[in-house]
Amino acid sequence: MSVAQKDVTGVWHGLYSYDFAQAPVYFVATLLAGSNWLSGTSHEASEGSIGQALTLYATLEGSVAGDNVDFIKSYDGSGGWSHSVPYSGSLSPDGLEIEGTWHIKDVGFLPVSGRFLMIRSGGASEALVRKVYERA
Repeated sequence: MSVAQKDVTGVWHGLYSYDFAQAPVYFVATLLAGSNWLSGTSHEASEGSIGQALTLYATLEGSVAGDNVDFIKSYDGSGGWSHSVPYSGSLSPDGLEIEGTWHIKDVGFLPVSGRFLMIRSGGASEALVRKVYERA
């Protein structure tokens, strides 16, 4: 018997953080999902090496299997970021949040990881996402 797929298509507001001390990073992702796949884009604010404001863009490709949502976030080179990051999360029962972890292993960095939270748009804002993220 196959598991019914939940639809994750839409705009999501999120935060990701590192396991070591660093402030969470706010991002917005737009997802399009099919029977068991997802694709999309994201953008986030960052700070360059000399303090200049940057906007980083990435593509998202992955899968949805029941409540499991897995994707690879691949930065497009903007701001000097061109690596990929695997994300693995779970969709909440109401379909309004995706929460999980991410990790980077082999791109010239020390291995790093952290967690993330995405809230489906519909009045979601950076302030709301930060409040929900802090309770987790």
